[in-house]
Amino acid sequence: MGSQDEHTDGTGRRALLGAAMFGAGGAVLGLSGTARAATAGSAGHGGGLKSLPVPTIIGHRGASGYRPEHTFGSYQLALDLGADIVEAGDLVPTRDGHLVCRHEPEIGGTTDVADHKEFADRKTTKVLDGVSVTGWFTEDFTLAELKTLRAIERIPANRPHNTLYNGRWEIPTFEEVLKWQDEQTRKRGKQVWIYPETKHPTYFRGLGLGLEERVAKLLHKHGKARRTSPVILQSFEPTSIQRLNKLVDNPLVVLLSAANTRPFDFVATGDPRTVADLVTPKGLREIAGYAQGIGPTLDLVITKKADGSLDKETTLVADAHKVGLLLHPYTMRNENPFLPAEYRRGTDADAYGDVFGAFKRYFATGIDGVFTDNADTGVLAREDFVNG
Repeated sequence: MGSQDEHTDGTGRRALLGAAMFGAGGAVLGLSGTARAATAGSAGHGGGLKSLPVPTIIGHRGASGYRPEHTFGSYQLALDLGADIVEAGDLVPTRDGHLVCRHEPEIGGTTDVADHKEFADRKTTKVLDGVSVTGWFTEDFTLAELKTLRAIERIPANRPHNTLYNGRWEIPTFEEVLKWQDEQTRKRGKQVWIYPETKHPTYFRGLGLGLEERVAKLLHKHGKARRTSPVILQSFEPTSIQRLNKLVDNPLVVLLSAANTRPFDFVATGDPRTVADLVTPKGLREIAGYAQGIGPTLDLVITKKADGSLDKETTLVADAHKVGLLLHPYTMRNENPFLPAEYRRGTDADAYGDVFGAFKRYFATGIDGVFTDNADTGVLAREDFVNG
């Protein structure tokens, strides 16, 4: 995995985050957002990561609990509901090389493309990271063609209310998101943060549509490629983060799936390591050489029993903090099926469970923030936690 210049600027950038954030196993969590920001002091333009309240509330694909994900309607609402950062941009390319915001390159589940007869012949089956997927793919459309589509709710069984907004918003480009970020920052008088992700970078590089260079080019163009820029970049492929580390100075985060899985770039290059290897002290030390944080699944923070209830807290938070990495696990959602078993209430798939209880349990582990589909719930849960 190791990149040539892993620690040329990694160490300096990590130091910028300030020892305070990680000291005493996250003792700083007891402070309110304002107190946090005050103690952190300024790290120059935009304040850098240190200016964010802890635990940080990250609007997962916007406010996807209430609006179709990755739309300006969803992003806007996340800010209105108090999210500290909006995950504006799971980035995938178009045929003509533009970056757009979709959860996956396959868009049958998140747009009305199936209703467009003119695109019926674009439906196809591809092997995406070793899995056969049938549908319509962004890389087979020009940006102009994608702009004729409209977003729809991805999980209508859990979120029937969100289907009300089907067809209202188009697919945003990453460049539009960067401009929107500036507009919102001006309008709100407060720095708006975004947290884009490079999706399936190995797959797209194989198609001649490298993501990292495109992301870097836009960040440089908009003056947002600095270590204090309000743009955190993330990927499930460690080599994508290493590549970005050479192209930009932004804070970088390695996403980590289930312990027994392998990042697809590892599969492609024959690296035998699994996520379980990456979360060992040795693996975390290596990640700290080129990234500032990790985004583990919540199950890597507290394991689950066979019945879906919470089991044991792992040493991941302490181990990551020890090497200066912050943790932004994913994903907190209000609906029953997404909650640990003991926090579910009733049996309805779209009913809310005791999500405040679940937030409290996860915050108590010392995590630095969390991705949530329901930013307002997250903000209230943080208030309970810091004032509790």
